[in-house]
Amino acid sequence: MPDLIPVTILTGYLGAGKTTLLNRILTENHGKKYAVIINEFGELGVDNDLVVDSDEEVFEMNNGCICCTVRGDLIRIIGGLMKRAQKFDGIIVETTGLANPAPVAQTFFVDEDVKAKTRLDAIVTVVDAKHLLARLDDSPEAADQIAFADVIVLNKLDLVTPEELARVEARIRSINRYAEIHHATRGNVDVTKLLGLNAFDLGRVLESVPDFLDEDSHTHNEHLNSISLSLDAPLDPEKFNIWIGHILQTEGQNILRTKGILSYKNEDRRFAFQAVHMIADGDFVAPWKATDKRTSRIVFIGRDLNRPQLRRGFESCAA
Repeated sequence: MPDLIPVTILTGYLGAGKTTLLNRILTENHGKKYAVIINEFGELGVDNDLVVDSDEEVFEMNNGCICCTVRGDLIRIIGGLMKRAQKFDGIIVETTGLANPAPVAQTFFVDEDVKAKTRLDAIVTVVDAKHLLARLDDSPEAADQIAFADVIVLNKLDLVTPEELARVEARIRSINRYAEIHHATRGNVDVTKLLGLNAFDLGRVLESVPDFLDEDSHTHNEHLNSISLSLDAPLDPEKFNIWIGHILQTEGQNILRTKGILSYKNEDRRFAFQAVHMIADGDFVAPWKATDKRTSRIVFIGRDLNRPQLRRGFESCAA
């Protein structure tokens, strides 16, 4: 029905580039208004600070996996959006990198209030061309995200050779032969290829997953954990760079994702730090507001991480 608000589920494994793609969508001059719902894995919210300042409404949920306890929050937030006088052209739900998108998509078919106001437009999965093959071998969520995709953004092409790219595409096609695939570096995909597609086909999904609409139990990889650290004292950038470089070099195989918002000494801008395994990146983003508490926050997601060791190291970076 044309009056239903289209919803895009933006998914993809940890570090694939979802937030970069989301920022591109929010800053592109498309003239439309979107509400954004962000879910992240861990007790400290970081993703909301990584999303660019824009006119969009951003809602954040920090309860862990969006497939479980957060579904109630998702229904509540969408219900609140529907009651607002201001109308949206669409809703974007960015899931945590550890989420199977199926239970998220179920929400738009099993909850009567949500179904009466919205329609699932497409599941867009962002894929890290450099690390996908390894993730498919050790993380069932990565395969689930590809299997349910209507559109796949094959990202980080600058990090792979043509031969590696061909192997990645073949593996994707072995899981999902229907999805549109768009090549990208830093999420540079035309918004018209991602939003307003009317691409989600429930019939096709039910053919391959007959129990898609059934409530099911969801299990997490017990070896994966999230460690969130915060520090009120300003950081010494040189100390931090030395420490994080050592951590990523020695523990990078076990650390799937690192992201943080940092407060450096004598610096009025926030520093956004991100890493996938041993590949790190960072840049200054928006300035701290006068009302902000300049707390540095960093989140590690990985296997068998040592919280005391990481906490001591992070605290040693104080200026």
